[in-house]
Amino acid sequence: MTSADNLQAFKREGRIVVVGASLAGLRAAEALREEGFTGSLTMIGDELGEPYDRPPLSKQVLTGWVPAENTKLPRRREVDAEWLLGVPASGLDLATNHVRLADGREVPFDRVLISTGVRGRPWFVESEAALDGVFVVRTREHAAGLQRALAAGPSRVLVIGAGFTGSEIASICRERDIPVTVAELAPAPLVGALGAMIGEVAADMQRAHGVDLRCGVKVTRLEGDAQGRLRRAHFDDGSTIDTDVAVVALGGVRNTDWLQGSGLAAGVWGIACDTGCRALDLNGLVTDDVFAAGDVARCPNPIYEYRLISLEHWANAVEQAEVAAHNMVSGQADRWPHLSIPRFWSIQFGVNIKSVGVPTFADEVVVTQGSVPDHRFVAAYGYRGRVTAAVSFNNAKWLDHYQALIETAAPSPPPCPAPDQPADAKPVPVDFPGPTLLAQGATVVVTGHDPSERRVTAAYQHR
Repeated sequence: MTSADNLQAFKREGRIVVVGASLAGLRAAEALREEGFTGSLTMIGDELGEPYDRPPLSKQVLTGWVPAENTKLPRRREVDAEWLLGVPASGLDLATNHVRLADGREVPFDRVLISTGVRGRPWFVESEAALDGVFVVRTREHAAGLQRALAAGPSRVLVIGAGFTGSEIASICRERDIPVTVAELAPAPLVGALGAMIGEVAADMQRAHGVDLRCGVKVTRLEGDAQGRLRRAHFDDGSTIDTDVAVVALGGVRNTDWLQGSGLAAGVWGIACDTGCRALDLNGLVTDDVFAAGDVARCPNPIYEYRLISLEHWANAVEQAEVAAHNMVSGQADRWPHLSIPRFWSIQFGVNIKSVGVPTFADEVVVTQGSVPDHRFVAAYGYRGRVTAAVSFNNAKWLDHYQALIETAAPSPPPCPAPDQPADAKPVPVDFPGPTLLAQGATVVVTGHDPSERRVTAAYQHR
């Protein structure tokens, strides 16, 4: 048979397994059926229940506007799949093309899509994490539990971590007139994602809304009472606060543990892929039958020097899922690259924050329009003299303009496109705390591990 005949036979009779039944997994399954795939489709997920939307969990659910159970993702079409839910995948065998499940079952496949996403980083002391009143916010159950705790009127909430999720939760606490302390090891909120200048703006915003913001400090211990309820938090500067609710918002952990020993280039940074979402192995070879999409995928982008970038963005998950699904059932000449410019948004303290591009791929930032004191402005990010990203505070209508600048490698800093030019539009160093892989000129790291670990496969070692 010709390759075209083989492809049509696969679309009729092939077996596709999707590991990870959340946003990317569901959208990929729908796209597969839309592409004409009529073969066997199996969805594997570690949570029970239908796929649901995660952004509302730290927004509308915690305010009480939307019940947690009402966050189910809308279906674009029926997917006619076998759903294996409530049991996580525990291994991937590429020699026999099987996914192993934690309950001992093995699921065969011809092609597999990995969309296992991330999980919330837990508090580092297990006994303290188990205290009544200590939360992470990643699942629907997490958000429902925290919403009940906030509705009960706690005396004070401690938020550990001032990234986007932590800042959104702090904002909701102030909306509900709940006293809140935010502890952040970095010099300011959002600084790890948007840099020092925007971090200062975010810090001013939080304090103006009554947040007890403590930066440059670390929570060392969560103390409970005899009944196992949270009562106090200790800091590394010797201070303490009394609190009955703590939210651990220390970022996510990519769900790649189950791929250990599979031979894929998978690690703490995600799964290395080509632009078509095909996974790479430890030697950098493209796998034809393994694909990845969503938060767990690390894809190269030509705008960012083909560096492997993983993004925990809603739109990115949807776009990668559609690209991966198309390529799983298409011939080489008809495959698509995933080359989209990422977008992200957050609402906190009455301000709509939106970004386009990758702000961490930058060495300078400048406010190009609007007013920082009024929290209505746009900041453009540049890398080696070209525009790479933009962030808006209550001024998102201009982001399409900045996306065009990014796509055409326009010079940085760019001119103000509107009459609202700021008084002082001088670039400053972007200043991210700690090691930032993209901003320090690192090249491609395929394995997903730190280069100092020098990991290679046994096959390569013996050549």
